[in-house]
Amino acid sequence: MEKDDSLCPLCKKYRNSLFHQSENRIYLHCSNCDLVFVPDNFILSEEEEKKKYDNHQNSPQNGGYVDFLNRLLIPLERYLPKGAEGLDFGCGPGPTLSVIMKEKGFMMDIYDHFYAKESQVFQKRYDFITLTEVIEHLKNPVFEMERLWNLLKTEGYLGIMTAFRVEKFDSWYYKRDLTHIRFFSQNTFKWLAKKLDAKILLANNGVVIMKKEKK
Repeated sequence: MEKDDSLCPLCKKYRNSLFHQSENRIYLHCSNCDLVFVPDNFILSEEEEKKKYDNHQNSPQNGGYVDFLNRLLIPLERYLPKGAEGLDFGCGPGPTLSVIMKEKGFMMDIYDHFYAKESQVFQKRYDFITLTEVIEHLKNPVFEMERLWNLLKTEGYLGIMTAFRVEKFDSWYYKRDLTHIRFFSQNTFKWLAKKLDAKILLANNGVVIMKKEKK
């Protein structure tokens, strides 16, 4: 594959090559962390990005969406102590996960770059943090993941939902969403866990749960 001089947004290495080209943009692959990513010059402006998010119809009344979130929440809940406090990072225009968890007895703060820019959450510490359909949108994923990891208490949990990259990338529906700019594999999450010094408890079917263990 043709080499490219773009910096990987996750591991910050120059070990990238052309992976695919479609949707009027290119996709690069990093041989160091196995991330596939869209270079900066193909990323939507924040105004264009928000217009797409404004069309989302997610809410606690959407049964299909609640079932979707339960793919993460059901396994995550098994690890959480009673009364655990969490943060839903990237809650979107219709916070749902935090509502579900509050009904289960877990207090949650919310944060979203466009809809709930509550900077005080970065001054707190949490028992768990969730990112559901968020990590694939992050322009600087390593910065955000390290920042969130530092907000976790020892023995805390990080829960992530995103579609794992598939072999038949050329026909994959997930990449057609132009707000999706980072595509993770299980190997990418293994790299991230090592970077964060995290223990992976679950990494399957688009769901990842990491634990911040005592050193």
